Amino acid sequence: MTGAELRAWCLEHPGAEETFPFSPETSVFKVGGKIFAISALDSEPLSVSVKCEPELAAQLRIDYPAIAPGYHLNKRHWNTLTLDGSLEDGMVCDLVEDSYDLVVSALPGRVRAALG
Repeated sequence: MTGAELRAWCLEHPGAEETFPFSPETSVFKVGGKIFAISALDSEPLSVSVKCEPELAAQLRIDYPAIAPGYHLNKRHWNTLTLDGSLEDGMVCDLVEDSYDLVVSALPGRVRAALG
């Protein structure tokens, strides 16, 4: 997966927006004002941090060497995926989508309703 493909996938979700609150090199993808993915899209290797259910986050770290606790994030709820070719693109897409869904589920009802 390339940085452009990752950006496109993140922005494909309803209400998703790309912001740059930390630096011009770090894309922060939000929905309803809340972060669901963070990536320096031009970095080598490419990586993305995503929100995850704590139990699943811990298990993924055990099962996949390319998945580590979230870099500079709450390590109980965030994983950083290194996209070095060892993780299938479909899995990366699923984890980004799961992160988006977790964030949306915690948004106020009126904000969720506006997303469609």
